[in-house]
Amino acid sequence: MSKRDKQEKKLLTPGNVVFGIAIATLFGIAIGEQLRRPPQERTWQGKVIGIPYDFRRPTLERLRAVFWNKDNDSLLAPKAFGMGWDINFYPMFHPQTSD
Repeated sequence: MSKRDKQEKKLLTPGNVVFGIAIATLFGIAIGEQLRRPPQERTWQGKVIGIPYDFRRPTLERLRAVFWNKDNDSLLAPKAFGMGWDINFYPMFHPQTSD
């Protein structure tokens, strides 16, 4: 068995397959939720089972608000594009000091 075959076999573990199906299902639910709305009411953002999603085209302002938000002291912020959370780097480089 070649090295490549071994790597491919590692990728297709039952846990990875189940995880992939779960992620695809969440994406499908989110998109289906938006498509059930009339076109003028579609926002392409929301939450599925508490997981935030945003399928709008990312803008520089939204990317900055997610990755470098000085008004939010949380390390996690809803993704600028996609499903889940991204890291807000501002609190990492400018930690709050308690006086």
